[in-house]
Amino acid sequence: MWFRNLLVYRLNLESPLQPDVLEAALATQPAKACGSQVPSTYGFVAPWGKGADAPLVHASQGFMLIAARQEARILPSSVVRDAVKEKTDEIEAAEARKVYKKEKDQIKDEIIQTLMPRAFIRKSTTFAAIDSQAGLIYVDASSAKRAEELLSAMREAMGSLPVRPVNVKQAPLATFTSWLKNHEASHGLMLLDECELRDSAEDGGIIRIKREDLASEEVQNHLAAGKLATVISLAWEDKLSFLLDDKLAIKRLRFEDLLQSQAEQDGGDDAASQFDASFTLMMLTLQSFIPQLLQALGGEDISQAV
Repeated sequence: MWFRNLLVYRLNLESPLQPDVLEAALATQPAKACGSQVPSTYGFVAPWGKGADAPLVHASQGFMLIAARQEARILPSSVVRDAVKEKTDEIEAAEARKVYKKEKDQIKDEIIQTLMPRAFIRKSTTFAAIDSQAGLIYVDASSAKRAEELLSAMREAMGSLPVRPVNVKQAPLATFTSWLKNHEASHGLMLLDECELRDSAEDGGIIRIKREDLASEEVQNHLAAGKLATVISLAWEDKLSFLLDDKLAIKRLRFEDLLQSQAEQDGGDDAASQFDASFTLMMLTLQSFIPQLLQALGGEDISQAV
């Protein structure tokens, strides 16, 4: 259940979103299987449980968990390209003429239509957690594109979704660089052993440092030469460790063993209770962590219009 990535979005609704309202909305956009000629589908599935009766919204202590699944037929471009070339060569040899672009495009479309039903289907699921009272949505995605796919599907299902990425008042790379220079972070955050440094010039080089003391002379020399920190590894209050970039994307998020053990103890032997306990503890942790992180980065910028 524990999220491994985190993209945080500010949700601006006049009143908190209710589970039953969200359930009804998501039910209008259910996940569907790919038809033989359908390149991909996208829709919502139950985050826990199987079958038609499994709810699309898992609600616990004011928090909500949802999941969206994409099914996509994988047809490698190299396979299509080779098939088009083979067909083109056959026509040119048999009819002693040149096959031009318009005809090649038609051949390509016919080949794709023929191969599509035999293409492999890849399934992927994206989870999102909603703290409606705090007005935050957490998406477990490693890229903004994948998170936006889920948010767009929510927007379509709900009719509107006033949401934007969380931002801070000062440039994160300036804060990261200051932490490295001073050998410490703030608000319960601790520097770990990884960072990425970039030259301030537009086409400047990038240096990636792993498993090193970030207070070392080597790192300090790079900073003195004008390089800025764009990625940094951090821990928070012995509960979390993660990699944070200057777009506020959290990757390689790890909830430490103490939290996981507590969730196992709270959930008992039942799988559903275990799932609920893990989700609830994760959200309670994020509820404390995200405000501290935003404060450490200079405070959230709430001036942007949603």
